Amino acid sequence: MYDQKRAARTADAVRGLAADAIQKARSGHPGMPLGCADFAVTLWAKYLRFNPRNPGWIGRDRFVLSAGHGSMLQYALLHLFECGLTMEDLKNFRQWGSLTPGHPEYGHTAGVDITTGPLGSGFASAVGMAMAEKYFTARTGLAESGLPENRIFVISGDGCMMEGCTAEAASLAGNLRLDNLIVFYDDNAITIEGDTALAFSEDVGKRFEAYGWRVLRIADANDLAQCDAGLAEAVAGDGRPTLLIGKTRIGFGAPNKAGKACTHGEPLGEEEVAALKRHLGLPAEPFTVESDVYAFCHERAAELEADAAAWDKRFQTFVEADPERARLMEALLNRRVPTGLKEEFLKVIPVDKPAASRVAGGAVLQKAAELVPALWGGAADLAPSTKTAVKDGGSFSAENRTGRNVHFGIREMAMGLAGNGMALQGTVIPYTSTFFVFSDYMKPAIRLAALQKLHEIYVFTHDSFYVGEDGPTHEPIEQIAMLRSIPGLTVIRPAEAHEVAQAWAVALETDGPVVLLLTRQDLAPFSPEQARTVAVARGAYVLSDDEDFDLILIATGSEVNLALQTADMLRKLEVRVRVVSMPSQELFLKQDEEYRESVLPSWCGCRVSLEAASTFGWQRFIGIDGLAIGLDHFGASAPYRVLAEKFGFTPEAVVQRISEHFVRYDEDEEEEDDECGCGCGCRHHHED
Repeated sequence: MYDQKRAARTADAVRGLAADAIQKARSGHPGMPLGCADFAVTLWAKYLRFNPRNPGWIGRDRFVLSAGHGSMLQYALLHLFECGLTMEDLKNFRQWGSLTPGHPEYGHTAGVDITTGPLGSGFASAVGMAMAEKYFTARTGLAESGLPENRIFVISGDGCMMEGCTAEAASLAGNLRLDNLIVFYDDNAITIEGDTALAFSEDVGKRFEAYGWRVLRIADANDLAQCDAGLAEAVAGDGRPTLLIGKTRIGFGAPNKAGKACTHGEPLGEEEVAALKRHLGLPAEPFTVESDVYAFCHERAAELEADAAAWDKRFQTFVEADPERARLMEALLNRRVPTGLKEEFLKVIPVDKPAASRVAGGAVLQKAAELVPALWGGAADLAPSTKTAVKDGGSFSAENRTGRNVHFGIREMAMGLAGNGMALQGTVIPYTSTFFVFSDYMKPAIRLAALQKLHEIYVFTHDSFYVGEDGPTHEPIEQIAMLRSIPGLTVIRPAEAHEVAQAWAVALETDGPVVLLLTRQDLAPFSPEQARTVAVARGAYVLSDDEDFDLILIATGSEVNLALQTADMLRKLEVRVRVVSMPSQELFLKQDEEYRESVLPSWCGCRVSLEAASTFGWQRFIGIDGLAIGLDHFGASAPYRVLAEKFGFTPEAVVQRISEHFVRYDEDEEEEDDECGCGCGCRHHHED
């Protein structure tokens, strides 16, 4: 049972643990844990539904520490409420290999539902969590079961409120009336540089009211009674997301440093830690918790465990009452992906005439939505262009929670971060879509998806300067190098419809995040013979080959057609060519050495890469003497065929570049040195 006096002692214990751990590490952010301890303990001790014995319990509320720098607040709570963190873990705060890193990390520490740190990202991802909860419960009928709805509780700070991603996500949440989302705003008026008035003077409450949120206020959020009253009103709900603005004092309890900017990101110092403990009546010995605090938290943990068991029984009864519902529930909870996707997708792609890979992708998406119930997503107001709308799927909205199409609006940053939250909620495989150039807005979200190893799919179309008339602002050049630089992200740029079908299959069967890069312009489909060689899952494969070849052409996406045309011209010049399609560098580099050598044999040093993007990074495949043909400058506004000619993306121009690059010897020496007789000046010498 909740007892306010015991809860107050628990809040002070949280302060003591946070101060001790940060002081021992000589690194960290004590101000926020000290200031928010009263609200957080009230939440965990009375309102937050979770199972200490099962951190992944599906009936749990989600706790999102958007102000992730205050991680010791969450670690202290996880320890006290018996969620697996030991006192030794707290003592190892921010140390190598510990379960208590500087910012909370999903998949690393049990009980942490999301990786946070970049301010505002947790808030925006929480919106995605709330969306996915609404979708899951509506689609399965769980919303009508009588079981309590899972809620998303967020603790955010001034930094979160200043970041633009919060504004985008809050606007979306208000439009969707996500009443399962409750955000506490730690309004302490202090940032690293000093008073927030230096740069932040708006009325946050009025801003959120304009977004369609309910705004509540706690005059003193360092008072547990006021926190309790505020949370009681918040969870009652009124059909809107709730912002609970709580006035706190940063570093609360530290006699000499409370309210000061220095407490934000600096250890209090040994003298101030001792003073804090005297002021709060805490044991002087570091990392010491009173027995009654442990007893209070143990009682709550036991209560939560019993509640979870009761919930599970009701849930099981609900599921078993309807076999069809049970099958759908299982497919969503396990994010089931059936076998044989590649074969099914190949049946629906357009192969009778040239088609843009975005069009082929749209055809595959319809089949994917039919076969994979967990697939759910949408676009940033671009579905008609990116071909990412599920036909007859309906629109997800405040009125229709079962819609298969999510309309994120023109909010790419919020879309990316909300997609992370959708994946973290655990019952959907989200896809998000926009023009490739606007992936710049999504980079922080994509990086966090890779860091958390989330199963997400990004569909980026209009993938090169072939966008044409819209000009350089809409023509991606360096974005592909940016994406390839992100560890754990798989980037696939398919060449035509057969590769698109296989790329979608790979994306659905891969554990981590995958980017699909698709064209605006039409691409010729492979011949039946060529189609039989396609192996997207391998990352690269031999598409066209001459025996004892002299030159390797490596291409991706729309440039694979160009490579085939170039190879035909070179063959007429008696140059033997191997054409390699490399839709994914990442997948190719995962192959064993034997396979990589079979595709790109080390004995052939005459290598050319073809890609309508930055040449950055291609040297690892073509070597320092190879030729990287790409675009290391911005595009221009003109019809795309004109741009192809001006930028040298024609077979004639490519052959000319190859000739100029590989003829390195004087004419007088050419016949002697060019023993292979190919005329390209390569250093490969044939055996008789």
